[in-house]
Amino acid sequence: MGGSGEKSQPGGRHRTSKSEWRRFAGCQSCANCPAAPSCGNETRPAGVHCVTTPCPVTMPDLAALFRPLIEHSHTVYFSYAVELRRLTYVSPAYEQLLGDAPVHAARDLRRWLARIHPDDRDLLREQVALVLQERQPLAQDVELRLRRPDGRRQWLCLTVGRSHDEQDGPLLTGSVRDITPIKEYMRNAKKNATLEILSHDLSGPLLIVQQLAEHVAEQSESYGNATLNELVRLMRTTCQESVTLIRDFVNQEFLESSNVELNLQRVDLAAKLRVVLNQYQHAQRLLHKRIGFETNAEPVYVYIDDNKFQQVINNLISNALKFTPDGGSIDVRLEKGADRVRLLVQDTGIGIPAKLQPLLFEKFTKARRTGLRGERPIGLGMSVIQTLVTLHEGRIWFESEEGRGSTFYIELPLLPEDVAPHA
Repeated sequence: MGGSGEKSQPGGRHRTSKSEWRRFAGCQSCANCPAAPSCGNETRPAGVHCVTTPCPVTMPDLAALFRPLIEHSHTVYFSYAVELRRLTYVSPAYEQLLGDAPVHAARDLRRWLARIHPDDRDLLREQVALVLQERQPLAQDVELRLRRPDGRRQWLCLTVGRSHDEQDGPLLTGSVRDITPIKEYMRNAKKNATLEILSHDLSGPLLIVQQLAEHVAEQSESYGNATLNELVRLMRTTCQESVTLIRDFVNQEFLESSNVELNLQRVDLAAKLRVVLNQYQHAQRLLHKRIGFETNAEPVYVYIDDNKFQQVINNLISNALKFTPDGGSIDVRLEKGADRVRLLVQDTGIGIPAKLQPLLFEKFTKARRTGLRGERPIGLGMSVIQTLVTLHEGRIWFESEEGRGSTFYIELPLLPEDVAPHA
């Protein structure tokens, strides 16, 4: 026994030295160890296996286990020797994240730290200090803004903790991942919400008020009341300028973000059209125009960017209102086919002159015209509408005859589950 280095206790009980303990993750006590009855050691600490008797459950090689994840992940994993002031490891994703080979990471570190936003640099120092002082085990999801050499902003998310290596001493180990796409998505989501409010919740009601103001102006002219006429004129001008400002802003934002991926969602187009047209129909008596809606099926599911497609609908309806005289009608119809859905906006207005029809979808087109009540034209309108429809894998066209009205058609693909099976 003595030659083996083992220690005996009275009664022949075996006692294992501390060097002979092997920890095993998830082990509650040696009572769970299959070797416990033959080992006979009752002094083992919880979570520790005795190595005197071979244990059938072995500790996995963590380095080998996680190596594929670390080497192929888009997240950068690193270790930094605090006392040596140098990086001891950087995973291959460093090149994808920051554009340089991992072997240059130690050289580049100071340069990248200098490019961090000053406010975020202070936050980084504070969080790392808390970890080094062991006041918190991890600095988790610390968001940092980095200025790239080309001037672009990159958002990084850092998680770092304290570790120790026998050779290198205290270590900071952690991960860095690029969250720029998430930040851009959130920014675009906020922008889309703002555009939705502008293009639908504000533009639609203002357009109706503008139409009503035009009607009131015509009716009040015979009263000869200068004060009333001035108030009505001010109301008309304010509404017209507000609608124009909103449309110009929405169009400009669209042009600047036209390469941004659409936020496509499954939408019941029939239900959506009912909501959009509802506010117009409430005012149709005062507008002296009939506004109708019908569909041959419900629901009608399509895959669209709800905000941008509302721009399409409101633009077509507002154009119909501008060029349809009192007593006329505007009809919106939805026709569900075998694999596509067709949307029609038809009016009994003044129509589009034949010479202007080939120019209608051009940017800053010469086909723009003042409305029947002097509404200011927006040259980008139909060009933006055509682009939006195309982005939705649809197509738009129109039929028009001067003096008889216009009909605009939009076709969109149905969602697969709504496509009728072939006979």
